[in-house]
Amino acid sequence: MSPGGAGCSARLLLTVGWLLLARLQSTCGTNVTAFRDPGLDREGENEGEEEAGTDSEAENEPQDEAEEDVSNGTIVKEVEFGMCTVTCGIGIREVILTNGCPGGESKCVVRVEECRGPVDCGWGKPLSESLESVRLACVHISPVNRFKYVWRLIRPNQQAIILPNDSAILEVHRDIHPMAYECETLENDEIIASVKFTIYTTAELQMKRSNRPDTDAVLVFVLTIGVVICIFVIFVLIFIIVNWAAVKDFWGAKASTTEVQSELSSMRYKESTSLDQSPTEIPGHEEDALSEWNE
Repeated sequence: MSPGGAGCSARLLLTVGWLLLARLQSTCGTNVTAFRDPGLDREGENEGEEEAGTDSEAENEPQDEAEEDVSNGTIVKEVEFGMCTVTCGIGIREVILTNGCPGGESKCVVRVEECRGPVDCGWGKPLSESLESVRLACVHISPVNRFKYVWRLIRPNQQAIILPNDSAILEVHRDIHPMAYECETLENDEIIASVKFTIYTTAELQMKRSNRPDTDAVLVFVLTIGVVICIFVIFVLIFIIVNWAAVKDFWGAKASTTEVQSELSSMRYKESTSLDQSPTEIPGHEEDALSEWNE
């Protein structure tokens, strides 16, 4: 073989070797991800299970705390109900928490709820009235349109007349005869309150007002006198506080004057008593002198 042919064959072998090497490297690189250590896989699975366990524990903890809170709430918290705002019909009342209030308070209002009393509210008072008209109101709470209202004109020994008004407020004009009205408050076709009103005539209303004791004028007079006296006392106290030195000197001079007068009166009393005693003593001396002369 000639030297030129040997050199070409050597270059060809080198080229083929490089190609084979490159092919082997590429195949090894693609298979690196396919061959993994099973120990690493087990560790990864264990870590995943631990993370799932911690997540489940974290989810269970709030549930446990909520259950503890619920159990504590049923055991510790105490609730009582306030007085109803009405004695009949429908009203509202407060729900008060007596234990477990925030901020360490002894009592706190949790919510406000409805309360009901007897249906019959008897005879009520008008909402407002004048000599010409009267405004009447049914028993209700907010919202007003929640209930249905039925107004009736009551007639003696006759059937009542149902009025077309279906609102909670009814305005009527006075007649020459007294009249009586009744309002029923209904919810779901159930009567929850009923109230009646008497509408007097203008003459009857004037008579009732004239027969009332006129206490307003007396009350106003007494209140005025009391206010004037209080203002006078306040001004006197302010004057004494501002002019305390002059007031002190005045009372001191007055006290010294009374002391001098008391001393003068005591001296006069002593002089009068001495003058009263001297005439009784003189006859005794004369008798002694006479007896000595006789001897």
